[in-house]
Amino acid sequence: MACGERLLKKLAQTERALGKLEQVKDLKERLEEEILYEVCVKRFEYTFETSWKTVRLFLLERKGLECNSPMDCFKSFYSVGMLEKGFGDNIPRVVRLKNEVVHIYDFSLAEKAYISIMETALHLFRAVVRKIREECQKED
Repeated sequence: MACGERLLKKLAQTERALGKLEQVKDLKERLEEEILYEVCVKRFEYTFETSWKTVRLFLLERKGLECNSPMDCFKSFYSVGMLEKGFGDNIPRVVRLKNEVVHIYDFSLAEKAYISIMETALHLFRAVVRKIREECQKED
């Protein structure tokens, strides 16, 4: 059973968001740090939202599982073997980071968020997109 059109559209949206987030690294030399961090956080928020909703749709369509929160969806995705073992610890960190970035008002916290996004969240989002893309390309 191939992935449905709705899932493929959602996956393409997530891939675009991830691409925009990955571009932040290239902006480092051209933007003032404070602006760089703001851009990064905003792109992270969008990528996070589209990623977990893509995972939710994937789990429903391909695995028959329902989930209703980012933590629940990412953990379910992990528990059905869609992510490598190392991501088990990263999922709560990324979800917590998403909840924290809403409340960033200070430069040092923004810098820490930027580092966490680049070192942890990007890897999770890339793995999610890669696995769903692989599953959608499989012929059942």
